[in-house]
Parts: sequence; structure tokens; C-alpha cells
Amino acid sequence: MKQKVVLCPGQGAQAVGMGKAWFDSSPEAREVFEAADRVMSDFWRASPATAGMPKLSKICFEGPADLLNRTDVSQPAIYTVGGAMFASAQKVWHDDWESPMASAGLSLGEYTALCAAGAIGFEEGLRLVALRGRAMQEAAEAVPSGMVALIGADEASAQGVCDAASGGEVLVCANFNAPGQVVISGSRGACERSLGAAEAAGLRATPLVVAGAFHSPIMAPAAERLGEALAAAAITEPRCPVLSNVTGQPHAAGGGGSMVDAIRQRLVEQLTSPVRWSECCQWLVANAAGDFVEVAPGKTLSGLMRRIDRATKVQSYDEPIAG
Repeated sequence: MKQKVVLCPGQGAQAVGMGKAWFDSSPEAREVFEAADRVMSDFWRASPATAGMPKLSKICFEGPADLLNRTDVSQPAIYTVGGAMFASAQKVWHDDWESPMASAGLSLGEYTALCAAGAIGFEEGLRLVALRGRAMQEAAEAVPSGMVALIGADEASAQGVCDAASGGEVLVCANFNAPGQVVISGSRGACERSLGAAEAAGLRATPLVVAGAFHSPIMAPAAERLGEALAAAAITEPRCPVLSNVTGQPHAAGGGGSMVDAIRQRLVEQLTSPVRWSECCQWLVANAAGDFVEVAPGKTLSGLMRRIDRATKVQSYDEPIAG
């Protein structure tokens, strides 16, 4: 059996009921959820706004959907489900999962990928993800903003829409998910104007149901808060290549600093920089000859891979693995 190339989903993959089958079937997954409940109960209790929040596992399993879909909840929830699935997989397929050939995660999923590669402990990563989600939620609430998916766009045409519709406000390319699929992000007015600019350019534009303009300068206050936490976080060099969303290349030492310094910096930059997921996957296809697998929840990344490189098959593990 080949080593695994591990792909980890980001925000948007959440769904009520996620992780319940893993919790019921795997003691290892159950331990991860129990640890997550402890960490998140402490995190939520520290803020009056979230002091009465239910257990994270209860929100994952039972919802309600409007609570699970909140940025400050969905991010730690998705990270936890991925961690639970990975812990169970390590028990069933020991060597292949304990030493991935490479890993990558879409936006939030980069934290899961770093955890899978041994660069960050599960609980340490969860605390960072919880802070990230809260900071992004608050930054989004501070400025009316949004995101728009452009179908049929490449980087040049998406940038053209941004230039045409910005009107002096923030509007930038935010996600290069796959060929022909680019997401732009910015102030509410600029996003509204982008719909007409996209139509004029022959593109199909769809406003996304999100809290705000992720991966844009509007997230700068969140990046500053996250940077302070990352500076104090326990991070080590990963055991395998982990792809950076910011560069589309594996994390590496640079600028006179260590790889760990570079990881911290790229994770801060990620909040205000475009996600180059298509480039990450192209690097993996060219350089990692393992079995591509998608960590729970969902099957979003296997769908994107069909658009990026149809010859590369991705096995999604949204349900428990048989031994």
C-alpha cells in the first residue's frame, strides 16, 4: 500500500451530523472529540459572548445548522472532525497514515495538514483555529463585506473584474480553487458591483453565503491577533512536505529564518492573501506519488481535484474506515 497524500478541507465542508459515525465506531476518534470539548469549553467560557455555548461535539452531531455555520464554530468543528478521522485512520492503517508522503489543506485545512504532519499538536492547533475563527468572525462583523465566486475565470480575468468593480473599495482575488473557478472578496458594495462587471466579462458570478471578505485586507485585524498567538505556539518542522496556501509550494525556511518561522509567517499572511489551492494540488500531482486521500468532513476537495487534474483520483473518507 502506498503512502498517503493527505488533503484537508476548509470552511464550507461542515454539515450537521459530521463526525458522529467516527465517534460511534472509533475509541481514538472519541478521544479526539472529548479533548476538543474540553479545549473549546474553556475557550468559550472565557468570553461572555460564548459562555453558554453547547459542547463542540453536540454542535457537530446535532446542530443547529445556523450555529455550526458560524465562522467561529465551523472552523474548530471542521478541524476536530479531521483530527478524529485521522486518529482513527492511524489505528487502522498504521504506517501509511502515521507518515504521510505530503499534506495540504484548503485555508483552515492547512492547520489540519500541519497537525497530520506532526508540526503541531492537536490541542495546540485547536486553540489556534478557535482564535482564528473568532478573530475572522469579528473582523467580518466590523466591515460589511462578502465574497463572490466567478465561474469561467482565470487569474487575469478575475483581476479584471476586481479592477472594474472596486470603485476605490476593497475587492481582491481570494481563492484560486481550480481552473475556471476563482473567488473574489471585498467590501459589500464592491461585491455587488462585481456581478455586473463579471457579466460584462462573460463570466458567471455567484455571491457566497459567508460571514465576510475572507483572504482580503479586511481580515488584517484578525491576522494581527492570530500572529500574536502563533508567535507563542509550539510548532516544529513537519515530518513531510506541507503545502502553503500563500505560495502554492511546500513550507520551507526563508528570509534568513527557520522553517518554523516561515510557517508562522505564512499562516498570518494566509488571512489576507489569496488561497492558491490549484497550485498546491498541481505541486502534489507532480511531486507526490502516493494515494491521494481526503480527510473528513465532506468531499469538496475530491471534486476540485477532478477540475485540477482528472487523472488523479482522490479517495474521500467521510465515513469510518474498515480495518
